[in-house]
Amino acid sequence: MKSRTANAEEKRWMAAITEMGCVICNRELGVSSPPEIHHLNGKVKEGCHLQSIPLCYQHHREGSDNALFTSRHPSKKRFEERYGTEQSLLDWARERLNWN
Repeated sequence: MKSRTANAEEKRWMAAITEMGCVICNRELGVSSPPEIHHLNGKVKEGCHLQSIPLCYQHHREGSDNALFTSRHPSKKRFEERYGTEQSLLDWARERLNWN
């Protein structure tokens, strides 16, 4: 998969969200779980790494939609119905981390 190298600010953002843990687990359950970085708009455009949220494996790409969790891949529509838009999750993470 093609991707652009992160600049210093993007690296700081990705380090901060990695430390925070999964945005869903954090917001919904009050726990921190090891995240994967989910890019909202791909990985090649300028500033793309700042448009990313932390999601654990189950919420990112495990592929399930059940009573416990809904994965973003492959179920974007169902994921957003359950947890809110990806943009709202990004906004929540930025607010939580006091990131301007």
